[in-house]
Amino acid sequence: MATLKIPTPLRSYTDGQAEIVVNGTNVAQAMEHLIEKFPTLKPHLYTGDGNLRPFVNLFVGENNIKDLQGLETPLDANARVILIPSIAGGKKI
Repeated sequence: MATLKIPTPLRSYTDGQAEIVVNGTNVAQAMEHLIEKFPTLKPHLYTGDGNLRPFVNLFVGENNIKDLQGLETPLDANARVILIPSIAGGKKI
């Protein structure tokens, strides 16, 4: 089992929970378990064809999975996965 940290903007889809315990031996399985528990999160994290949205960043510890093995990054029993959506927009000055 691993712990997945949910950012504040997405907590309304996890019944307000900031951390979710998920099962899986890698990040992909942990994310699948998260979506099984909270299906309303899926459109916010995945595209229609099932790929992770480009603005969704996942970290295992301090390491972005994009710098590791992507969704196949292995997780140990005490892993902490942090979900960080990219923020964009605003007014150009």
